[in-house]
Amino acid sequence: MKKAPTIYDVAERAGVSKSLVSLVLRGSPRVSEEKREAVLAAVTALDYTPSRLAAGLAGSRTRSVGVVIDEFENLWFAPALEGLRAALAEGGYSLSVADTALNQHLGLDPVEVFRSLRVDGLVLAGEVSDEAAGRLTVPAVILGTRALRAPRAAIVSSDEVAGGRIATAHLADLGHRDIVCVSAPGASAEAREAGYLAEMGERGLTPRVLRAERTSEAAARTVAAHEIFAESGRDRPTAVFAVNDPMAVGVIGAVRECGFAVPRDVSVVGYDDSPLAAYELVSLTSVSGDPRELGEAAGRALVTMIEDSADPEPARLTPRLVVRASTDRPQPA
Repeated sequence: MKKAPTIYDVAERAGVSKSLVSLVLRGSPRVSEEKREAVLAAVTALDYTPSRLAAGLAGSRTRSVGVVIDEFENLWFAPALEGLRAALAEGGYSLSVADTALNQHLGLDPVEVFRSLRVDGLVLAGEVSDEAAGRLTVPAVILGTRALRAPRAAIVSSDEVAGGRIATAHLADLGHRDIVCVSAPGASAEAREAGYLAEMGERGLTPRVLRAERTSEAAARTVAAHEIFAESGRDRPTAVFAVNDPMAVGVIGAVRECGFAVPRDVSVVGYDDSPLAAYELVSLTSVSGDPRELGEAAGRALVTMIEDSADPEPARLTPRLVVRASTDRPQPA
C-alpha cells in the first residue's frame, strides 16, 4: 500500500522548510507569492491532504484548543461550545473536549492530558484542581463562575448573582410569596443561590433553601420529592427556583409524581436556558446567561491571548429571563 505523503514530503519537493509549508496551509500573508506557488504545486503533485495537527507541529503551534467541562449531561455546554467553535474557526483552531469526571477512575487530570497534547490554549468551563490550575503553561480562559483561580487566566462569565435575583423577582412579581430554592454544591450554584437570598431578603420574604447532592435531575427530583412535596407538616410552596435546568426538570418530575401540576399548583424556574428548557413538553421558564455569546467571548479572548500575547480584561455579561409555560400566578387555595 502506497504511503500517504506528509508535510515533510511537501517541504522537500517545494524546496522550503516545514514551517513555511505550515504558513502556506494556514493562509498566512507572510509568504512570498513565489514560495506559495511552489508549495501549492507540491501539494497538488503529491496529492497531499493537509493535516491541521501536522501543519501546526511544523511551526510553533498545534492550532488546537482544549475545553474542560464538568459533565456532559448539562446541556448548557452545547450552545457554549457552538459559540467557542464559531469564534475559533476563523483562526483554524480545532476543539477537543474533556469531562472532569470521565476518566477519574484512571486518575487522569484533563488539564495534564491537554498539556501532553500540546494544545495552544485551554478553556476551563468546569472545576479543576488548584494544583492543575497552578501548572498551566498555556493561555487559559475560565468560562463561567468557578471556584478555581488560575494565574494569567481571563474570566468570561455571566452575572449569576443577578441571574438568581431575576428568577426570584419574576416569581415574586407574579404574586408568589412562598418560594423555595433548590441548590447544590459548586461556585455557580452558590452565586445563583446568593441572588435568590438577596432578592427574598429585599422583598421581606422568608427564604428556604434545599441543597441536592449534585447539580443533576435525579438529585433534585429526590430532594424535592422528599422534602417539598411529600406529605408533611409544612405548607407546600407555590414556586420553586432551581439553580439549573436539569434540576428544574427534576423538580417538575417530583411535582407530578406527588400528584400536583406545573404551573397550576407550583411554578418552576430554571437557569441556563439550555436546549432542554425549550422542549415543548418541558416549556421551562429559565434565566439565560447567553451561553453561545459567552462561548464566543471566551473564544475571542483566548485567540487574543494566544496570537497577541495579551491579557484581555475580564468579561461579565448580564443575564436575562426567558418566560415559558412553567410559571404563572399562584392559584387561590
